Amino acid sequence: MDKIELLAPAGDLEKLKTAIDYGADAVYLGGEAFGLRKASKNFSIEKIKEGVAYAHARGRKVHVTLNIIPHDKDFDGLDEYLHALEEAKVDAVIVADPGIFMRVKKASSIPVHMSTQGSLTNSETVRFWRDLGAERVVLARELTLDEIRAIEKDVDGVEIETFVHGAMCMSYSGRCLMSNYMTGRDANQGDCAQPCRYKYHLVEENRPGEYFPIESTEEGSFILNSKDLCMIEHIDELIEAGIRSLKIEGRVKSAYYLATVIRAYRMAIDAYYADPKNYRYDPRWLEEIKKVSHRDFTTGFYYGEAKGPEGISDSVTYIKDYDFVGVVLDYDPETKRATIEQRNRIFVGDEVEVFGPGKDYFTWTIEDMVDQAGTPLEVANKARQVFTAAIPRPVEAKDMIRKKVED
Repeated sequence: MDKIELLAPAGDLEKLKTAIDYGADAVYLGGEAFGLRKASKNFSIEKIKEGVAYAHARGRKVHVTLNIIPHDKDFDGLDEYLHALEEAKVDAVIVADPGIFMRVKKASSIPVHMSTQGSLTNSETVRFWRDLGAERVVLARELTLDEIRAIEKDVDGVEIETFVHGAMCMSYSGRCLMSNYMTGRDANQGDCAQPCRYKYHLVEENRPGEYFPIESTEEGSFILNSKDLCMIEHIDELIEAGIRSLKIEGRVKSAYYLATVIRAYRMAIDAYYADPKNYRYDPRWLEEIKKVSHRDFTTGFYYGEAKGPEGISDSVTYIKDYDFVGVVLDYDPETKRATIEQRNRIFVGDEVEVFGPGKDYFTWTIEDMVDQAGTPLEVANKARQVFTAAIPRPVEAKDMIRKKVED
């Protein structure tokens, strides 16, 4: 049985490596042009080559986004860029626009995936893009699981990819005009200002300047602000629907976010394939995901939801119960000390959790810390400060350390 692909975002090279180390089968990233996430650091061609080499050496894949909605001027340099991507040996490009699609097919042999920005909501559209040469389609988030099953059954010869985790856009297939209208930043050119997260008030036309709150909570109303998508509880249904790739959103998220979320989905997917007939959802997977900054969760449109208040988040504030405080650089089995790089303040006496790829976390109370000069520390509070500490269990480089946020 071919395993479903776990596809993760990569906002920079560190995040690409983290995603692969923590269990992603493939990553998607944006170059310095033609993609929809200017807020992430994105990749030069040289960085793409380095990322592809890292992924391919581990049997993983790299997809590159070319999913802007272009004007004529935006085609300048596209053919040269495609040639560079081809030389870098990327595994696919993700495209939303028919014009870019045709240019990719003419100028390169790179496999093409149709983006969710293309509003792929029915079998005829999927068949259309398949017949033009698309190898995969990323279906619109607005489809139900029953509709996805029907498309998969009705159209052969093309892979189905769907989003399963992360932020949801208030506009159909993410094609929003609000950011451009309100701030001059074009979401369809990769520069969304996220106006759906703003707090809104009501103004009556004969009372200019008088702002009436539309209150759903004490904080106000966020009528366009969606909850985050999370399908960790339904991995078996997604796999059995015939979906080929499960996509996680979040190219501007942290490496810690990626490690935590990817690790949870990796455990769930592997548990299913280990024994499909007796597969059971483990609540600990969701508990793990909740240890990163997140909004309340929803299953989006998969079960016909997200049509009313149940899909709207009542706050723009993220839920954050844990801090990412360190990453393991090395471990000495003779002294049983770990070398750690600080990412948030750590104190002697802190109770922390240590986790890594493919293994459960354990709890550890820090009893001592020593800096690189051999000086004992009570607190590591300098950015990326390196220190050593005695640790009760063996750890490995790239393991991460988190601490519960104090109330």
